[in-house]
Amino acid sequence: MNQDIINEITNQDYASITETIEKFLSNQVEKSHANGVILGLSGGIDSAVLAYICKRKLKDKTLALIMPDTAITPNSETEDAMKMIALTGIEYKLIDIKPIINEYAMYLEPNEKSRGNLRARVRTNILYYYANSKNYLVLGSSDKSEHMIGYFTKFGDGASDITPIISLYKLQVREIAKYLGVPENIISKKSSPHLWKEHEAEKELGVPYEEIDSILYCLFEKKLTIEETEKITQIDREIIEKIHRLNTNSEHKRLPSQKPDSVQS
Repeated sequence: MNQDIINEITNQDYASITETIEKFLSNQVEKSHANGVILGLSGGIDSAVLAYICKRKLKDKTLALIMPDTAITPNSETEDAMKMIALTGIEYKLIDIKPIINEYAMYLEPNEKSRGNLRARVRTNILYYYANSKNYLVLGSSDKSEHMIGYFTKFGDGASDITPIISLYKLQVREIAKYLGVPENIISKKSSPHLWKEHEAEKELGVPYEEIDSILYCLFEKKLTIEETEKITQIDREIIEKIHRLNTNSEHKRLPSQKPDSVQS
């Protein structure tokens, strides 16, 4: 793996990026005549970065929902989310979605992967419930890495009104987290959507984010071919092709619902 590429990705002006995101959030709230913003706080780095950005300019207009499924979510995740609340001082609600998931399970045929995605969609339903009741905008926590390879649940954690950090690769999210003062244990922990027990992103994907970001950066920012990307990143071609395939196959998740061409009478 080429460290120069990683340095190219991570060497950014995070003070300027933070200011841009803050202005974006304030403008979107004003433009939408919203009363504030709401986000799901998981204990992971992406939502932690959102919480820390919101506390700077929108602290009194931010609501965080912590929504573990206590059947599968580690206690440490909820504890980390609560730590973020203590450090940011933003308003929060803690809602265990286990009874909701169990109620669904009474009527649906068993499928663990589908149940995992259901957890993400239940959380989004709850976010929009409170967004409706308070006239808040829902913040999405997807970063560029996961967005580009489709590593999110369609109409689940992929659903939001605005996506403040979607232009940042995962490696850049880690760096902006350092700039914002997010605790080191949040920055260094393994990323996980926690859709099922012992769920880890890099384990499921089979590729570390250093390689994912290097590949995406070369293919889409530098506009290199797969062959050129292999040469410059020193990453196995098989892995590069896998990431490219994930991007191509998940395109439908990033596009509006498709429709047929107009029918002429």
